Amino acid sequence: MNENQAKPDNLADTTDCLEVVNVFKGWKNFLFIIAILCLLLLQASFWLVDTGYVKTGDDVTSDTPAAAVKDKDTEEIKDAAEKVTGEPNQPTEAAPQQPKSPLFEITLERLAWVIRFVNFVLILTAILYCLTMLFSLKVSLLGRLGGINHIARAFFLSLVFVVLLLPWQRFFAGVVIGAMYTPAELLSRCAAAEDYRIFGTTLHYLRFTGYWLLVLLLLIFSQLRSGRWAKAILRRLEVV
Repeated sequence: MNENQAKPDNLADTTDCLEVVNVFKGWKNFLFIIAILCLLLLQASFWLVDTGYVKTGDDVTSDTPAAAVKDKDTEEIKDAAEKVTGEPNQPTEAAPQQPKSPLFEITLERLAWVIRFVNFVLILTAILYCLTMLFSLKVSLLGRLGGINHIARAFFLSLVFVVLLLPWQRFFAGVVIGAMYTPAELLSRCAAAEDYRIFGTTLHYLRFTGYWLLVLLLLIFSQLRSGRWAKAILRRLEVV
């Protein structure tokens, strides 16, 4: 009698756990797409400034550490924008150097607003994505659904993704940096990159492109591991 009663209870618990897994799976995929879009926007912002489409100006000096430049200092960005447009008494020789899009013009103020907004969304999304992995791991352990190896690896990959993503240079200047950056940091680094040599240029692109690629790969690998976890659950239930 006890065994007969235990089987329906176990089946009900497994069904409930599967419903929870489906909820976490949907949110996980949604957060993954948002994080990918934010990372692509950050990389696009870097290339817009680095290629000269959006000029950095002369006010953003390389002597000031990028971590010490506060994100709220919009006056520095406005001064750089004024330098791009040129002085009123000077001839408009630099006008052809800044190409304009036929649909819209990307200014420093607009780009800075986009970077701030993307940073906010990316931090929130990355934390929620990591928490989703953690809750999925707990559900797998409590429901004995299987695939613990895959979901555990996915959780730790997402955790490393969050750790490397956060802008630690804002709190520990000169010690460690994160993949994210502020508008002032991007402008100052790109303005100073014009005077870099081979080694400095390599470090510059490793900072804004190589580090970004590492974080992107961690996110993708975590998503792939979580996909294997879902397949392992279905495979185990079919066998049972």
